[in-house]
Amino acid sequence: MRKRGFTILELSVVIVFATLAVVLFFIQKINTDAMRRDEQRKEAINAMYYALEEGFFVDNGYYPETISEDNLKVMDPTLFTDPNGINIGSEGSTYSYEPANCDNGKCKEYTLRATLEKEDEYIKKSRKE
Repeated sequence: MRKRGFTILELSVVIVFATLAVVLFFIQKINTDAMRRDEQRKEAINAMYYALEEGFFVDNGYYPETISEDNLKVMDPTLFTDPNGINIGSEGSTYSYEPANCDNGKCKEYTLRATLEKEDEYIKKSRKE
């Protein structure tokens, strides 16, 4: 008479494959989440760039020394906060605004940066005239 059931070897193989599938799922989820946060960062930097170029500069003829929801009113204020919850200009933010060639708060150029998790730093510079 034969007994029915699984051997320890068969159970071990199934457990190893199931564990491998779970590990691969979580690795992919972590990568997908990081890529999503990177896309959010790029969208925010692009929004700041267009608000500066098409809004602020067109109206004023110069770039500001600092940016915030006060001087870039055309932007959604939540975009000034990175995915980690840190506002641009604050220590630890993955966003930075670097004005250049400034005189009395009026700047001729700037650089916007976002530190990404899965790619190189994302950089947008002011348009050259």
